[in-house]
Amino acid sequence: MASSSSFLLIAALLALVSWQATAFDPSPLQDFCVADMNSPVRVNGFVCKNPLEVNADDFFKAANLDKPRVPNKVGSNVTLINAMQIAGLNTLGISIARIDYAPLGQNPPHTHPRATEILTVLEGTLYVGFVTSNQPAPNRNKFLSKVLNKGDVFVFPVGLIHFQFNPNPHQPAVAIAALSSQNPGAITIANAVFGSDPPISDDVLAKAFQVEKNTIDYLQAQFWENNHY
Repeated sequence: MASSSSFLLIAALLALVSWQATAFDPSPLQDFCVADMNSPVRVNGFVCKNPLEVNADDFFKAANLDKPRVPNKVGSNVTLINAMQIAGLNTLGISIARIDYAPLGQNPPHTHPRATEILTVLEGTLYVGFVTSNQPAPNRNKFLSKVLNKGDVFVFPVGLIHFQFNPNPHQPAVAIAALSSQNPGAITIANAVFGSDPPISDDVLAKAFQVEKNTIDYLQAQFWENNHY
């Protein structure tokens, strides 16, 4: 595993690169706006805590991102640090995640509706890719993919379906990602389509996927586990 100092250096560099880019979240109009989690007022984001009450702990979390996590049944575990975990991230337009992959594990196809993601591999090898939107031919749903090794970096544009897969049957992999939102959101495609509550009509899905309704019923009966923690 990478040393703690190397891990923190990579994390800091990723955070800096993401901050320098144009953030998807609105730019702050003051030095900071630490989230007041106890305020009854509801706004787009969080109400600011009184600056006179702000302290260093509002910008800190002992997240143990250098420690491995146990992947779930799809073979991955995403540990996201956003404004819900560090109140000082409110309005700053950035978050960070550690992703652990079991051998042959994957972070299944998903999107971040509010963020671009930049990912680097800390350990192991990852096969990654994303699909473009429904553009006119010949660029319609173009699939772009790459095999990443330790130290490689890859960017997933905001809102596009993407994934990561560990092709090694014997060794785990670890990556860290910076995202250009304090709350990037995640929509795992299979979970959203087949595991929604209440379920989407099997007539609708059978027509959309051009399959028999019993196939849809089977998929909807599965347990679609969340790998974001």
